[in-house]
Amino acid sequence: MTHTAHPSHDMVLRARVALLGSQALPVRQEVAAYRVLAQVSPLAYLPLLTVALYEYSRQEFADEPGTALALRAEAVAAARRMHAMEPDRADLLVAALIRYKEQLTVMGRQAELDAVDREMAGVV
Repeated sequence: MTHTAHPSHDMVLRARVALLGSQALPVRQEVAAYRVLAQVSPLAYLPLLTVALYEYSRQEFADEPGTALALRAEAVAAARRMHAMEPDRADLLVAALIRYKEQLTVMGRQAELDAVDREMAGVV
């Protein structure tokens, strides 16, 4: 199942139990849990998913720029959803865009930086 399919009740319970456990989860598992929970409680979990995706890209995929960029793009998408529901949460979207822009810069993808700058200017 991908993170775009509607999660079952069992999946939601497993995600909640994983996050409530006494041990800190590896960021990979945290992202998986937040992906599930953001579908059923987006206002509560989209901000957490956005941050976790950035941490995952930074911690696990620093040496894989394409994967890191994809995770940061997913973080931007989550932040956009949050901003659409809560326009006062522009800070989350701007932070996600800055982190996405950092990865684009590292990869030398200059052509895409202008679009990110324009979006950031439109948010603030």
